[in-house]
Amino acid sequence: MRRACIVLLLAAIAALQAARAGAADLAVSDVAAALARASPERPLDLARKDLRFLDLSELDFKQANLAGSNLYGANLSDADLAGADLAGATLDHAVITRTSFAGADLAGASLFDVAAYSRLQVSLAEAPSFAGANLTGARIVARLSRANLSGADLSHARLGMARDQLKTPVRTDLSGCDLTGANLSGADLSEVVLAFAKLRGANLSGARLVGADLAQADLTGADLAGADLTGADLDEAVLRGVRGLDRAKGLKRADR
Repeated sequence: MRRACIVLLLAAIAALQAARAGAADLAVSDVAAALARASPERPLDLARKDLRFLDLSELDFKQANLAGSNLYGANLSDADLAGADLAGATLDHAVITRTSFAGADLAGASLFDVAAYSRLQVSLAEAPSFAGANLTGARIVARLSRANLSGADLSHARLGMARDQLKTPVRTDLSGCDLTGANLSGADLSEVVLAFAKLRGANLSGARLVGADLAQADLTGADLAGADLTGADLDEAVLRGVRGLDRAKGLKRADR
C-alpha cells in the first residue's frame, strides 16, 4: 500500500514537471503589451493559446477572447476578466484571488482545484466574483467559499465530488456564497457544501443535490422542482416560499 502511494506521488510530480516543461505560446510581456493596445471594442484574441503557469496577475483583459485557452496553473490574482470569453478554457490549479469573472463566458470551462484564497481562513476580501457569468456545463471542483455567483448561469454544471491524481476525494465548497437568482437547473451538486449560502430565487429544478450540505442556507423563493435531495442536510435551512418542493425527490431521506 505504501509503495503504491509513493508510485502515485512520483507519477503526479512527473506529470507536473512535464506540464511546466512545455513552454507557453506567449511571454507575460507579450500578453501585457498586446492588452495595452486592445480595447473592449477591439479585444485581444488569445483563443486556444497555451498560457500555462504565466503570471497574469493584475492584468485587464478588456473582454479578451480566451476561448479554449490553457490557463493551467496561471496566476490570475487581481486580474480583470469581466466579460471575457473563456468558453472551454482550462483553469485547473489557477490562482484566482480577487479575480473578476463578472459576466464572463465560462461555458464548458474546467476549474479544478483553483486557488481562491491565500490562507486556510476564508477572506471575503479575497473572494473572486462570477456575478452574472455563464458557467453552463462547466466543471468546478474547488473551494470558492463566499464567492459572488449572483445571477450566474450554472445550468448543467458539474460540481460534484471528484478525485485528484492521488485519488483523494475533492469536495466543492460554496459555503456562504451569494447565489441569489442563479440558474442551477440540472446541475450536479452532489456532496457540495452550500451551508449558509444565499440561494434566494435560485433555479435548482432538476439539480442533483445528493448528500449536499444546505445547513442554514437561504432558499427563499427557490425552485426545487425535480431536484434530488437524497441525503442532503437541510438543518435550519430557510425554505420560505420554495417552489416545487412537492416534486422534489429524496425529501424523506433528507436531514431536515
